[in-house]
Amino acid sequence: MKTVSTLKEIRALVDRWHRNGKTVGLVPTMGALHEGHLHLVRAARQACDRVVVSLFVNPTQFSAGEDFAKYPRDLKKDTRLVAAEKADVIFAPTAEEMYPAGFDTSVTVGPALTQTMCGLSRPNHFQGVATVVMKLLNLMRPQQAFFGQKDYQQTLVVKRIAADLNTGCDIVVLPTVREADGLAKSSRNAYLSEEERRLAPSVYQALKLADGILQVGERNPKELLDAVRKRLKTESKIEIEYVAAKNAETLEDLLILSGRVLVAVAVKLGSTRLIDNIVVDVPTGS
Repeated sequence: MKTVSTLKEIRALVDRWHRNGKTVGLVPTMGALHEGHLHLVRAARQACDRVVVSLFVNPTQFSAGEDFAKYPRDLKKDTRLVAAEKADVIFAPTAEEMYPAGFDTSVTVGPALTQTMCGLSRPNHFQGVATVVMKLLNLMRPQQAFFGQKDYQQTLVVKRIAADLNTGCDIVVLPTVREADGLAKSSRNAYLSEEERRLAPSVYQALKLADGILQVGERNPKELLDAVRKRLKTESKIEIEYVAAKNAETLEDLLILSGRVLVAVAVKLGSTRLIDNIVVDVPTGS
């Protein structure tokens, strides 16, 4: 396995693979790798001839006052983990390499997918995500790119740019990988204090409650969301940012809970923002 840090290097390497008829899988990450990321690398390794893992803390998807400066970075550890999964290349560029002097282009996805849920509190986030992902797809022209369901809204944004901008890339979304107590694995879990870590599984417990409510026949979104909020509020240290029940394909609000239903939550626990979600197939007209 090798590590490259320039656009010229990664383009030359991937161009050679394409000329030789190799399929390319891309796993975009911001580093601070955990089992959720490694699950994506394994899936890419199984599906594709060559695998690139990008490690880039993308400044354009952080808003003012967010944790860009303190976001965990450990290239040596990440390299060791990726090598153990037999990826072919790590792409670890600098911000200056990705956004050189004079860079003045961005990719914007329409408001239906970006001006709801996380987009309400992070107004520039999805523009930053869409721009960096499009740059990576243009650089490597992968046949497949692999993402985790935990960042569900992000996966819809990425699918939209991949389709609308004719990348030819299949966006593969894999289930959220969780700790034994249900907490979704996330690089930001490292920020949690011991007490906050003990409380954090309440987020997934609230989502499981929502699943149970749907399974017994509740179809009123207000009743469902009120129940989830009530469960979260049993922990006084959890601050709710949003609880949402949406059409899982379009993020439209639902008058009646039916079809593929996304139930998504964002909370603050201390200074740490946690997100999680489930998707439930609810029979239409039941």
